[in-house]
Amino acid sequence: MKDEKKFSNFILLWATQTLSRLGSSLTPFALILWSYEATGSALSTALLTVSSYVPYILLSLPVGTLTDRMNKKHLMLFSDTAAALCTLTILFMWLSGNLELWHLYLVNCITGTAQTFQQPASEVAVTLVTPEDKYQKAGSLNALAYSVINMASPVIATALYSVGGLTLVIIVDLSSFTVAFLSLLLFVRIPEMEKEKHEDSHIMVDLKEALGFLGRNAGILQVILFLAAINFIASIYNAALPAMILSFESESVLAAVQSAGGIAMIAGSAIASLLPVPKSRVRMIIISLFVSMSTENFILSFSRNPLVWCIGAFLGWLCIPVMNTNLDALLRSYIPSEIQGRVYSARNSLQFFTIPLGYLAGGVLVDGVFEPFMADKSLTVLNCMFGTGKGSGAAFLFAVIGIMGVLVCVIFSRLKAMRNLEG
Repeated sequence: MKDEKKFSNFILLWATQTLSRLGSSLTPFALILWSYEATGSALSTALLTVSSYVPYILLSLPVGTLTDRMNKKHLMLFSDTAAALCTLTILFMWLSGNLELWHLYLVNCITGTAQTFQQPASEVAVTLVTPEDKYQKAGSLNALAYSVINMASPVIATALYSVGGLTLVIIVDLSSFTVAFLSLLLFVRIPEMEKEKHEDSHIMVDLKEALGFLGRNAGILQVILFLAAINFIASIYNAALPAMILSFESESVLAAVQSAGGIAMIAGSAIASLLPVPKSRVRMIIISLFVSMSTENFILSFSRNPLVWCIGAFLGWLCIPVMNTNLDALLRSYIPSEIQGRVYSARNSLQFFTIPLGYLAGGVLVDGVFEPFMADKSLTVLNCMFGTGKGSGAAFLFAVIGIMGVLVCVIFSRLKAMRNLEG
């Protein structure tokens, strides 16, 4: 396949898959709004994310090695179809008046399993349809798509939900899936990978090799554990955010705050592309996350102004693309290309297993600890700082996780193996 034709193949895959991911991101946001309206519980809402992440964490290691042995296009088509059928099931239950939260938890487990196969297959497919001299451009387009989805999906989902409820949101979701599915099935050509020696090896051998690499490279392992700790704190934030904002303001304000984060990521992507290569990528990762942890959490905690919340979200997410860019370059430079797939799968399990734990902790802390604690109006100083009534406990929790985030950055910045990764 000639390079220009090959890259046009990537553009078609990128455009249609971006449309599909945008559509797929609408339904989870709408379900968060629906579940919080129905229960008023941060934990019930957080469990929506937990139920979709648990299969990813449990299956990521074996699936990462299985993906290398299977047809990428078939995997993507199968996984996307399974997710669409789950969304269609939710629509039928909603229209029949039988939709309950436990249905959503079960459906999210299935879609999370499908995503576990789809994500690595999609990443490899992008490599296979992209000329080597276009990798940088492809990476920039993928980063742009991710940022636009984060910016647009809360606004679009809220608008659709307010006009046509969950039904309209799901119809748009399924429509975007149909376009992407037909495009991938009929028009996108994904070449088969050349057979490699490791294809004949046992899956457990591949897993042992991946974990052994991390065991021999303490600096890389420390970076992964650092991000796992940050993911735990960030997930508490994500679980508490709807509880706080929807207690004080409307769904449109929640959408505006999350969209401000998406706008920041677009700006951050532009900044990341213009910055020179830093002397230490590890230092840049730590600084970026320190800025993120020390701004948004405290601004959300001490303010009740939606505009200030949006400014806080912008500051909190602005440096994340810079962090991601340096993390990606660091890992690619240290992990041999022939074992990157296996090591990345191991990395995903270690780095992301804290996300469902953080969501669970956030829900429990909001509902069972901080909200009941702040209901006591005799806490003069705390009431003055964080308010009283529903939502004040979540605001107090933001201050706590802000302190936690700063401490994690300081502690990991002092680890010798991590600091010495780049001399």
